[in-house]
Formats: sequence, C-alpha cells, structure tokens
Amino acid sequence: MVTITCVIENTAKPSSPFWGEHGISFWIESGDGCVLFDTGQTPAILLHNLMMLDKAPDDIDAIILSHAHNDHTGGLPAILSLRPGLPLYANPDIGRPRYSRRGDRYHYIGLPMPLDALGRLVDLRLSAEPVEVLPGVWTTGEIRERPELEGRGANLVVPDGEGWRPDPYQDDLSLVFETQEGLVLLCGCCHAGLLNTLAHVERHFGRQPVVVIGGTHLVAAEGTALQHVIDVLRSAYQPMRLYPSHCTGQRAFVALAHAFGEQVHPCPAGTVLSFD
Repeated sequence: MVTITCVIENTAKPSSPFWGEHGISFWIESGDGCVLFDTGQTPAILLHNLMMLDKAPDDIDAIILSHAHNDHTGGLPAILSLRPGLPLYANPDIGRPRYSRRGDRYHYIGLPMPLDALGRLVDLRLSAEPVEVLPGVWTTGEIRERPELEGRGANLVVPDGEGWRPDPYQDDLSLVFETQEGLVLLCGCCHAGLLNTLAHVERHFGRQPVVVIGGTHLVAAEGTALQHVIDVLRSAYQPMRLYPSHCTGQRAFVALAHAFGEQVHPCPAGTVLSFD
C-alpha cells in the first residue's frame, strides 16, 4: 500500500489544525520507506504540519524536489538541519537561478541555497531520466516533448548572459506510483504542462495514470486553452480521479469539476489518500 498525505497546500482542511501557504509538499509512505516530495515555502509551516500529522523528519528516507521554485523548496533547511545526508532526487537543472520579475525588479525565487552548498548537506542524486526512489515509486525524469500547453508564468525568468529569458522549466518533474489500481501521477507544479506530462508517463511507463494529484499549473489557462485541456482529457484518456491543487487555480478547478463531476476532488493540507 502507498499512502500520499498532503502536508502543505494553499488551503488547509476546514476546522483542522493545519496551516496553509502558497506551496506544496507531500509525504509518501509505503512498506519500503518514506519520501518527502517538495517542502512548501516556509520551514515553520512544514514542521508544524508534520507535527500535526504525527510525522517525524527522522522517518524520511529521501527527498524529491519537483523543481527549484521556493514555494516547493523553501522548507528544505528545516529538514536538512535535522537530517543531513539524506538522498535528494531532482533534475540536474535544479541549480539554475530562478527569478520573478515585478516591474523592473527581479526577485530570487530559486533554491534556498546554492547547489554546491546543498550538495554538502545531502546526497545529491540528479538525473534527467526516470529513477526508482522506492520500489514502485518513480520520478518521471525530464519531460522533454512539450507540444501541448506548458504551465508558464510570464514573469518567471532565468539569467541569460547580460539579460533574461523565460524560465525553460527544464527541471520540472513529477512522480509515478505503481499500484494495483493502476498508475498514480503526483505533480508538484506541472510546469512542463499537464497534457505533456501525461503523454510522457504513457510513453515511459506504458500505461495511462488512473489518478492525478497535485499542482497542474492551469491557473493562467482560460477560454479555448483550458477547454482544449479538458477535451483532450475526455477524448484521449481513460476516466481518471483528479485531485488538482496549488497552482491549478480556482477557475480551472471549477471547469474540471463541471466537466468531470465526481471524478474531481480538492486536496488541501491534511488530505490522506491510500492506494493498494
């Protein structure tokens, strides 16, 4: 059995002790170990929510980072201060500096420390190919083929010589779980694009996911672009349970719920999902 617990999300379960923030983190547990997928934005919120879930950093066997943005990596120092030397899985491009442009100013939004400093605290395991972290728990590797809509933000940039260019999101990855129900896809932000990620999973793992959880970065999609995503999900994919969260955006969540009804569910902090 694999259990996926949402530790951090923009929202928290109503009347619960969990704190919400703009970010995401999931605790993944199986009979073979425990993995933390992303760390949210704030160390204090990560540690608080783990305590409310009765989860201890000492039980973590590995960390996986979906990409470098600080709403997914900001809580990392809280874990590393307690558990130095943990294996950390990510794409090799995760060390590239990332910035958010606000008017004529640029704000750093990448890893909380340079990659060489991070490498002194963890066992860095960087790969652009799929990697099995625990038995039946895989990274997707880099999603290279991106003919469909990507999860882009116009203000998200990287340095390019003397200037700037749009973030290529080369470091974006998701997780795939092999379960008796079928493949489960867990996304951090899906900057590579939801449809591109789904196609990548089918190519590399030979099957379509039956469940999709996490950030889908449809927050900026609207009109025909959003409708296209829905139409492809309906026509090209088997019925899937969807737990879209974080950067999905309220408009896209409502559109997905209208299109797919009871297949669509929220996934606030405190949500626990189990798969045989």
